[in-house]
Amino acid sequence: MKTIKLAAGCIAAATMLAAAPAAVAQSYPSKPVRVVIPWPTGGLTDIAGRLVFAKVGEQTGQQFIIDNRPGATGTIGAEAVARAAPDGYTLMVHSASHISNPYTYPKLGYDTFRDFTAVGFLVAQTGLLAIHPSLPVKTTKELVALARQRPDQILYATSGAGSFSHMAIALLGSMTNTKMLHVPYKGGGPATTAVVSGEAQLIAGTPAALSTQLQSNRLRLLAVTSDTRLKAFPDAPTVSESGVPGYEYRGWVAVLGPAGLPRPIVDRLNAEIKKVLDRPDNKLGELEPWHMTPEQAQARIRADYEKHGKLVKAIGGIPN
Repeated sequence: MKTIKLAAGCIAAATMLAAAPAAVAQSYPSKPVRVVIPWPTGGLTDIAGRLVFAKVGEQTGQQFIIDNRPGATGTIGAEAVARAAPDGYTLMVHSASHISNPYTYPKLGYDTFRDFTAVGFLVAQTGLLAIHPSLPVKTTKELVALARQRPDQILYATSGAGSFSHMAIALLGSMTNTKMLHVPYKGGGPATTAVVSGEAQLIAGTPAALSTQLQSNRLRLLAVTSDTRLKAFPDAPTVSESGVPGYEYRGWVAVLGPAGLPRPIVDRLNAEIKKVLDRPDNKLGELEPWHMTPEQAQARIRADYEKHGKLVKAIGGIPN
C-alpha cells in the first residue's frame, strides 16, 4: 500500500512540474512590462518597437510601456536591461548595433551574449543608399568611380560609430577599395538632415527615415543594401546589381531580455510577436516584418557578430 501511495505521489509531483511552464506562460504578463529602447524616439527601432508592442499589449490585455534610454549607440539602455531581473517584466528592443558595439566599446559593462536572452526579431533593416542631388552620380558604380577620384572628399553621414548606417557604407568602401569620410551624428534624424542640407553627401538610411526626402527630390536613391529588391522601391537595384557583386548588408530590430529569461515566457512573447507581424492591421507600413524563432534569432545575431568582426578588422577598427 505504501508503495502505491509513493508512486501516486511521484506521478502527481511530475504532473505538477510538467504543468508549471504552461502555467507560467498562461499567467504572463500579469502586470505592466517595461520595454527599453536604447535609441531616441522617431527612429526605426523606436517605431518598430512601439507599433509591435502596442499590439502585443492589445493581445495580452496588459501594458507594454516604452522606455527610451538613448546614448552611446544603444549601450546605456542595454546595460540597464542586462542588470534587470529575468522575470519577463523588463525587455529590450535593439538594432544590429547591439552586435557591433563590442567592437566600438571594448569595455562594455555587459557581455553581448552571456547577459541576454534572444526572444525574436521584429523587422529587417534594409538601407537605402542615397545622396544629395548635387553629387554628380546616378548609380553605385558611378559613386565608386567618383570616390576613387576624390578619396576622403565624399562625406557620409551616419547615426553614430558602429551603427547600421556606418557599417553599411564601411562595407561598401572595403569591398571597392575606396575611401569616403565618415561623419557621425547623434541619431538617424540628424544624419538625414545633414545630407538633405548638403553638409554631407551620402547616407545609408532606412525607408522610414528617407522616403519623404526621396519623394520631394531632396535626396536621390542609388540602390538598396539587401540582396533582393524592396517591394516599396522596385526600381531601385541592389548594390550588388549596381556594380559591387556580392555586397549585402541587412540589419534587424530584435527583442531581447536579461539572461536567464524563462523559456515559457520567451515562447509566449515570441508567439505574441508573430501574431502581430501576421496581422493585416499591424501598421508597420514600409517596414519589413521578419519573424524568427528564438533559436533562429540567436543564430543570426551570432553570425552577424562574426561578420562585423571581419569587417571591423578590414577597416582598421571603429573609433568611439
